[in-house]
Amino acid sequence: MTKGRGKLIVLEGAEGVGKTTQLRRLAETLTARGISHLGVREPGGTAIGNQIRNLLLEPGPGFSARTEALLFMASRAELVETDIRPALARGEVVLADRFFLSTYAYQIAGRGLSEVEVTAANRFATGGLVPDLTILLRLSVAAALARTDSRGARDRIESASDDFHHRVAEAFDRFAEPAWQRNHPESGPVVAIDAAGSVDEVAAGVLGTLEQTWPETFRPAVGSHS
Repeated sequence: MTKGRGKLIVLEGAEGVGKTTQLRRLAETLTARGISHLGVREPGGTAIGNQIRNLLLEPGPGFSARTEALLFMASRAELVETDIRPALARGEVVLADRFFLSTYAYQIAGRGLSEVEVTAANRFATGGLVPDLTILLRLSVAAALARTDSRGARDRIESASDDFHHRVAEAFDRFAEPAWQRNHPESGPVVAIDAAGSVDEVAAGVLGTLEQTWPETFRPAVGSHS
């Protein structure tokens, strides 16, 4: 891809929508097309972030919603500073498995924290970094949790009440609305994709969105079969 600032592309959605699978498929396609990229995940991705991830997700002593939010923010701040910004400066595409929309969904809508306070904390954690595009995978709560349960035991956040997961899902639905995005410029553009189809169908939707948005970067070169 042309040198210059890279692109931060985030895949978001509730538990079980297939983000990790789709990011793996997308990374395979970018590799085949010779597009330099870096994959990151939240929480985690750095030495400190991985320790925070264990605190947040593994069963153990509980902690307050405010503590939970700040742990996510700490992991994000480290990831942005050590991995994301350097990759963008190198002109790479950064593929992120979650970013701050998850905090808005889980900690504001799910846990009931103040939007004003969480937004300010997020701005501090990211240094004002705005995703170039967030692809929001949408799936019913029942179907998403069924997928989650098929993977095995739920982690600490997955084990929250059904009411919690419904609040999170409703929040993600709001993020796709143009009015919400206008009122939250820190989110950048958000495009929703139905995640109820097969892995191949959803992957085609994700790649198609990127090819339509940045054809000069993501469409295969003429004569390529990738």
